[in-house]
Amino acid sequence: MTGVVPDAFSGDDGAVTIPALRFDRAHDDAGRLDPAFGAALCDALHEVGFLRLTGFGAAPGQVAELFAAATAFFDLPLDRRLALDNRESPHFRGYTRLGHEITAGRPDAREQIDFGPEQPPRPRAEWDQEYRLLEGPNRWPDDTVPQLRARAHAWAELMSTVAGTLTRALAAGLGLPADHFDPIFAGEPHWFGKVIRYVGPAHGEEPAPDAQGVGPHADWGFLTLLLQDPHGPVAGLQARPPGSGWVDVPPAEDSLVVNVGEMLEVATDGYLVATPHRVLACGPGATRQSVGFFWSPRLDARLDPVPLPAELAARAPGVHETAQNALLPTFGDNALKGWVRSHPEVAVRHHPHLAGAARDPGTAESVQ
Repeated sequence: MTGVVPDAFSGDDGAVTIPALRFDRAHDDAGRLDPAFGAALCDALHEVGFLRLTGFGAAPGQVAELFAAATAFFDLPLDRRLALDNRESPHFRGYTRLGHEITAGRPDAREQIDFGPEQPPRPRAEWDQEYRLLEGPNRWPDDTVPQLRARAHAWAELMSTVAGTLTRALAAGLGLPADHFDPIFAGEPHWFGKVIRYVGPAHGEEPAPDAQGVGPHADWGFLTLLLQDPHGPVAGLQARPPGSGWVDVPPAEDSLVVNVGEMLEVATDGYLVATPHRVLACGPGATRQSVGFFWSPRLDARLDPVPLPAELAARAPGVHETAQNALLPTFGDNALKGWVRSHPEVAVRHHPHLAGAARDPGTAESVQ
């Protein structure tokens, strides 16, 4: 069995639905990657660009404990949260206040902690490229919610394992050696995570007509693995697969949402598509939480189109880009562009030479 749900790409009414895969079927009984899993994974990410992944190996209680730590942080008084203010980090790490991340030129109704691999900052004299400014330490609430650091990093470790297996399965499904992408992830892949809370207006107030949890965007990395709180009071994530309108992607117990990033679209010449998605604003008095994990290669990795088999190459339309959101082949350049546009206050404060890009509203890509 492939693990794909029947009728994964269309419902009874012909509308696109989100396909599902079981991660515990990625390998056969001998521990080898199952070709059927890789084929189903590629089919889903070509046709829809999104899928739901179950059986990914979270420990009992791990998801609940992660969200409990996130809740404990977001329930702190604002001045305690601002002790981690990302505007104090030249590396775009730490806490972003409500309404201070920009997507598609407008503020998002969310607050979050951005984190990545624990790294010392690289001295400017050692930079070979501007994107080295993204390397640096995280900011954690060790004095108020000390459990958050360990739980977030344990989650990132699990997600790195899952994403690495998905990457190899994708390569095999594309007719390549399973280790085709290994070199660009060797050493220090530049993954990063987001612990997020979306916040609606106060009780009795209506959201502004243009309010957004996150505006329409595509993620700039390789693969995104999103954990939604299955017990949250509201949903809000929507995807827009090729040829479709907006499709709801509601939370589900024991599952991740997986989607393609722009750099994987570049690598496959558009065969795998970085599907636009958004998060609707919460209603009055409502909140929702999620944890995003963004699997990305080394900052210096360059992703040129891979040699697809003829039957797949014939279905690869090329990379879609606009004048305002050009896709760059080197991951670090693409990542830096995204951070600067999404967090202009950080760019203006710490990297004034990048301030022009920060002030360009463009069609800023972001991540949720």
